[in-house]
Amino acid sequence: MRHLRTVVGSLPLILLVALGLRLGFAWQYQHQFSRQALSVIPFLFESGNIAHSVATGNGFSSPFRVDTGPTAWTTPVYPLLLAGIMRLFGSYTFPSYVAAVLLNILFSTLACVPLFLAGKRVGGVAVAAIATWLWAVFPNAILLTYQSLWETSLSALLGATLLWATLRVAESRRPGAWCGYGLLWGLTLMCNATLLSLLPLLLGWAVYRSQPRAWRNALLALGAAFLCCVPWTVRNYVVFHNIVPLRSILGLQLWVGNNPQAKVIWLGDQHPIHDSTERDHYIALGEIAYMQEKEHDALRYMVTHPGREAGLIAGRFVSLWAGGSAAPIHDFWNNRSAWFRYVLLFNLGVACGALWGMVRLGRAHSVHLFPVAIYPLVFPWAYYLTLSLPRYRHPVDPILMLLTAIAVAGVHTCAPRARD
Repeated sequence: MRHLRTVVGSLPLILLVALGLRLGFAWQYQHQFSRQALSVIPFLFESGNIAHSVATGNGFSSPFRVDTGPTAWTTPVYPLLLAGIMRLFGSYTFPSYVAAVLLNILFSTLACVPLFLAGKRVGGVAVAAIATWLWAVFPNAILLTYQSLWETSLSALLGATLLWATLRVAESRRPGAWCGYGLLWGLTLMCNATLLSLLPLLLGWAVYRSQPRAWRNALLALGAAFLCCVPWTVRNYVVFHNIVPLRSILGLQLWVGNNPQAKVIWLGDQHPIHDSTERDHYIALGEIAYMQEKEHDALRYMVTHPGREAGLIAGRFVSLWAGGSAAPIHDFWNNRSAWFRYVLLFNLGVACGALWGMVRLGRAHSVHLFPVAIYPLVFPWAYYLTLSLPRYRHPVDPILMLLTAIAVAGVHTCAPRARD
């Protein structure tokens, strides 16, 4: 029995299974479509279009497949990675698609490592193993590696790494460790700006837990993160003559999710990449003025239609936690696909498991309740108010697996501190 537990709790085994599942599903997926389609269609979104512009020497610009000039639509890390792939394997080629998918699979598989290490610190080896196995078989994590050429899988890896690094740095007095923590935050923000909502909370908890209070080290971490972001912010100011610290997209996100035609489940309506009228308006105004106009219109609508806004927010809340379904019970009974039902039930199970995991941590008076719980409690608010897509939740999905593991393993396995 002890040997079986050792095998089941083996991180290399979990990594191998996670990698195998992702490669297997991706292999099956690419057989369902022509290579010509896979060479082009997955890249025809903002990150892929910007990557193509960079790869062809036109700079960080043109998110809509037409020349629209410089952009700050997204932070630069993932489009630059895609641009590097295009430089090596060609723009809109099947080898480029394969390379991009393999990179996503690598990121998603490697997320097992910080998740396991964080889980061991929060609840012991059993919790760590369960959380990592859940991540290995999590359908969203598998599907998003090859269906979506966005930074999603990299964001999940960074989200899990931030939790582990926060738990570690709270025990360190070394300035170098805190600088490294800040550099990790800088890389994260250059990949996914939405994770900024967690920075003051995680850093504040690390300072609170440190002995003595590491205010000077915290300033070092903030300084390192700031220095990582400064070149991008300066570039944006030079290009747009406006301060755009990270990305410019908030105004459009608010408006698409909050206007008279807005729906809980967004299908691409009223977006410049699909709507030629909106695209022409974007080109005529320029990116910054367009985003400012959309933000103004969205906020005005939200203030003047509180009842409908409450309905939209509630619907997006359900959709985000049900994995993309705004009516999960109805969809479960009316969709006969076993795979759809499995994905839906897995997402609902993880949502309930995460909630119960927080309750267990609270009852155990765990010092780790705060840094773990803020992921599902704070991060999703940006999407309750704008748009709700399964990939938007993915940066916090590894932590949902950890909380679910705590719910499954039981409070007696939770240790206030476990060394990795």
